[in-house]
Amino acid sequence: MNTLEGKVVLIVGGSSGIGFAVAKYAILSLASRVIIASSTSERVTAAVQELTAITMGKNLPGKIIGEAVNAKESASVKGLVNRIGEIDHLVWTSGESLKTGFKDVDLDGCRDLFDIRFWGAMIAVQNAKFRHGGSVVLTTGSTVVKPPPGYALVAGLAGAIDAVVRGLAVDLAPIRVNAVSPGVVNTKLWNTLPTESRKKVMENAAAKLLVKHVAEPDEIAEVYLFLMKCDYITGQRIEVDGGNRFV
Repeated sequence: MNTLEGKVVLIVGGSSGIGFAVAKYAILSLASRVIIASSTSERVTAAVQELTAITMGKNLPGKIIGEAVNAKESASVKGLVNRIGEIDHLVWTSGESLKTGFKDVDLDGCRDLFDIRFWGAMIAVQNAKFRHGGSVVLTTGSTVVKPPPGYALVAGLAGAIDAVVRGLAVDLAPIRVNAVSPGVVNTKLWNTLPTESRKKVMENAAAKLLVKHVAEPDEIAEVYLFLMKCDYITGQRIEVDGGNRFV
């Protein structure tokens, strides 16, 4: 079975949430280097320290490296991938809080919706130097299949990522390109809500889902590792939504 042993994995958005969970399991899976990149050096340093504490005493061969990057700026993203050099796998989970609503929103103010999640990822993919057998794993969302009210623009973003994965799989072959489509996940992106409101959202979501719980980042991370390791999958979107599309 294919493994991550000896591999170099770059995770943009790796300081928290799903990206952090992917970084944790990559280093535990014997990757030789796991590079986590995020928007500020403070967040990166804190994440590296936490990962180091988690892996302490396990006698693992890999190194955890932190890099700051402004995913909105082409030069910053290009500089990141050039500094790192050859990699085996690129994972992109980076993104700001999503903007919802449509009828009454200022659409000109929403043009930056694509800056990090789409254009930032495209710049990284275009400039990264992949080793033989390399792969890209992007992140879309369950809105691509089942957008709730107010998520029209978010669904457009998710659909763009979903579509470009298939195009990139053709253009970059034999480099593999896939996407993970998470449903509701308990990450810090929900911290913009008051505590009680967040709790209610999570409880309501869990009650509706077939699996009867909201995902933790570790559950979603498993899919990213699968897509990195399986050499016979490309151009695919994997739904990890707890059965949301069926309810």
